Amino acid sequence: MGVKAFVAALWAAILTTTPAFAQDVTLTSREGGIVLSGTLQGFDGEFYRVSTAYGMLTVDGQGVICEGPACPDLAAPRAVIRIVGDVGPAKALLPPLFQAFAENRGLVYQAQDGPPLAARVLDPETGEELAVISFMPLPPPFASAALEAGDADLKLSFQPDPAFLAHSVAMEPLVVIVAPDNPTPRISTVDLARILSGEIDNWSAIGGPDMPIVLHSLQPELDMQLALNARLGTPVAAAVLHPDQESLAKAVALDPWAVGLTGSADIAPARRLPLADSCGFPLLPTALAVKAEDYPLALPVLLLAPKRRMPLMTREFLDFLRTPIAQGVIAASGYVDRAATRGPMTDDGLRLINAIKGAGEDITLADLKRLVGVMDGADRLSLTFRFEDGTSTLDATSQDNLVDLAQLIASSQFRNERMVLAGFSDGSGTAEANLALSTERAAKVAQELVAIAPDLPLESLPVVEGFGEALPMACDETDIGRHLNRRVELWLLPDFGMAEGANEQP
Repeated sequence: MGVKAFVAALWAAILTTTPAFAQDVTLTSREGGIVLSGTLQGFDGEFYRVSTAYGMLTVDGQGVICEGPACPDLAAPRAVIRIVGDVGPAKALLPPLFQAFAENRGLVYQAQDGPPLAARVLDPETGEELAVISFMPLPPPFASAALEAGDADLKLSFQPDPAFLAHSVAMEPLVVIVAPDNPTPRISTVDLARILSGEIDNWSAIGGPDMPIVLHSLQPELDMQLALNARLGTPVAAAVLHPDQESLAKAVALDPWAVGLTGSADIAPARRLPLADSCGFPLLPTALAVKAEDYPLALPVLLLAPKRRMPLMTREFLDFLRTPIAQGVIAASGYVDRAATRGPMTDDGLRLINAIKGAGEDITLADLKRLVGVMDGADRLSLTFRFEDGTSTLDATSQDNLVDLAQLIASSQFRNERMVLAGFSDGSGTAEANLALSTERAAKVAQELVAIAPDLPLESLPVVEGFGEALPMACDETDIGRHLNRRVELWLLPDFGMAEGANEQP
């Protein structure tokens, strides 16, 4: 069976329970000079989407008169939102998000039978059906084909696709899980990579008992597993495969010598095995660490949309995902939301321990005192900035963070606080060169902020500090460790005057 035939068959159960939507229409311009005939594919209250002899066309409803059996009720268009893709986040995220979206608009959300999502949105006064929402689990290639063919409106995925527009929903940290009675205290990223590749197959190789390692994973065609394999650069050499995260966690919990890598939102009844890098630096999947990209094993949860005009309610739902209400729903669902998070620097004692343990001969006590002096009383915001390797260009995530920072400053979120852009480097090169480089990168972020938001008051802009290699996040012995260490953090301090050693405004 071909891809399109497979998709059509899977959608049949949904489509046969609702009135046929694609029917013949004729759109005539109000001046009468242009007539278009074709099959109506959708109407969002503003625009018609019609398949014609000239291809798929989007026509402004204000400029035409619609004639034909499929012409919609202009007073109350009915939206159809069809989502396909990975079933894991669909069960946990989509129902509460759509419910919050409807209730925020004063509408009625009505769940229906149908795994994992089938719902209607109703007018609270008339009971009229305003939207029908459905989800169909599909493997990634079939989901993409459905989206491209117009048989679906959104695709839930862990991987971006250049053929579609990506809308960030959440982040899901990946964690190592074992049975509750597994005696292993923690595992390093190096040993984990060797286990996942099949190079290590006995617990004794990582300090455990002489027992075989039983590696569990998701089935290789599932979206999360494909994204994980892409992150690792090689397929996972698993002995036992599972159709979803829930069954994987349950199976690992029953076997004291089993191990798996899965999303942190669904690990019970197994337990999380603490992760450290090759130098022993703990890697914790906290919300702040995941948002700041300090934790290296996290996947984005995305809604992919076709590069065409979406129905009005679908666009409004995608806009809703950026609101504080939606971020609260995401966090309550067990995922990491996209909202900026702050935490006291005093809660981050592990980083100071790492700084002292990792300090080379070039890092002096005076350097550490200066670092602690600026950190004293500060909070760290999760907005962190990194550059593309070997360039002075901010990476895509950092560019989004810069826009978020500009919006937060413009809305006076940091009133009575002073912001510090704190630059850090890896340990390659001399301490003097690294100090200069870290300061230069912090200044670059400040310059980019001014470029995208030139109307921000000068006094509201952050000051710039550079600390070189003085506060490593991870081990410099690996590429990923050096990448994590090259960063610009955002710190917030009470506005009691300029801290000693702080630079002037950029």
